[in-house]
Amino acid sequence: MVNVKGKWALVTGAARGLGRLASLFMAEQGCNLILQAREVSHLDSVVNELLSLGVEVKAVACDLASEDSVRSMLAEIDSFGVNVEIVLNNAGMQIAYRTDYYQTPVNDYLESFKVNTIAPAIICYHFLPKMIDNGFGRIVNTTSGIALEPEQAGYSASKAALDKITIDLGSKLQRICLESDKNVLINLTDPGWCRTDLGGPKAPNSPESAIPGIVVGAFVDDGNSGRLFPAALFTGLSLDQAVAKAEAEFKAPY
Repeated sequence: MVNVKGKWALVTGAARGLGRLASLFMAEQGCNLILQAREVSHLDSVVNELLSLGVEVKAVACDLASEDSVRSMLAEIDSFGVNVEIVLNNAGMQIAYRTDYYQTPVNDYLESFKVNTIAPAIICYHFLPKMIDNGFGRIVNTTSGIALEPEQAGYSASKAALDKITIDLGSKLQRICLESDKNVLINLTDPGWCRTDLGGPKAPNSPESAIPGIVVGAFVDDGNSGRLFPAALFTGLSLDQAVAKAEAEFKAPY
């Protein structure tokens, strides 16, 4: 299992919900955090919580719907002079639920893909070469299990595209790991339908049920990429148990 103490992790969508819980969990393991939200002020509360756990914390503002804003955030992170070894692409946007799904506007797709697909892809492309050069890295991209619901086509299609990007990148990384001493993995997690701002109050699962499943991909250490870790299958497990389960039961799709 990866020891994250003293490492730096970037968590997008960290101001509330699953991003906040993931950040707190990582901090409890001694991991330093770079937190993203649309406004730095939105992060004040979670920053104070994390600092109380004795880790270092930095906050960055970014509109993930804007390519320019994403690239500006990445340049700011580079200026910190720290080695980002873990990325949790947690942030996501559910734009609408279209009962009249045959009238789904094109903009549903355009806006969903900006936040749910393009932004995490740019972040992956930025950090993966650095991780490979340094010999270590973990990226966990948050997807969704929504299927057979054309009412949410923009959202589900953007997450399906993220799945494809992750799996394809993982095939290259897995080969690199097999052929060298590099240790860089990229995997997916599905938090399930949780009662967050995105999931809404009628969701059946508490946000806490997604821990440790949504972060287990940061701790696995078996050289396998491209896997999907459904958080519900790890609910109630310790971190050690979750990592053991992930490594034993989830194989790369190659």
